[in-house]
Amino acid sequence: MGKLKELFARHREIILYLVFGVGTTAVDFAVSLSLVYLLDVNLYVSKVIAWVCAVAFAYVTNRIFVFKSENKGTKNVLIEAGEFVAGRLISLGVQELMMVILYDGMKLSELAVLLLSSVLVIILNYIFGKLLVFRKK
Repeated sequence: MGKLKELFARHREIILYLVFGVGTTAVDFAVSLSLVYLLDVNLYVSKVIAWVCAVAFAYVTNRIFVFKSENKGTKNVLIEAGEFVAGRLISLGVQELMMVILYDGMKLSELAVLLLSSVLVIILNYIFGKLLVFRKK
């Protein structure tokens, strides 16, 4: 048990980032599926709403648990949240661009494109969070 605690302590931030990343994905799926199948909302509209909910969940969990932001005051928190959303919009754009290049252009399989783009987005979002949004000022 001591080794497990030591491993967690050494890699706490990355482990929590991945755990809450799974939670973010779950929020995205739950909102999307609920809107489409329970409320008969258009798929495209449901994905936009689900993305907003998932990004909000990710911001709160990253701020509190993963990066332990110490920003105080409404103005500073709003700036931080804006930077977080901007980073997520950039990674969303990168993901969409990868779809066009890898799927449409290079004719890779859907699974390969989804896996490659997901890995890159996870890495980009971590870098944005660590180095830009939640950096110690």
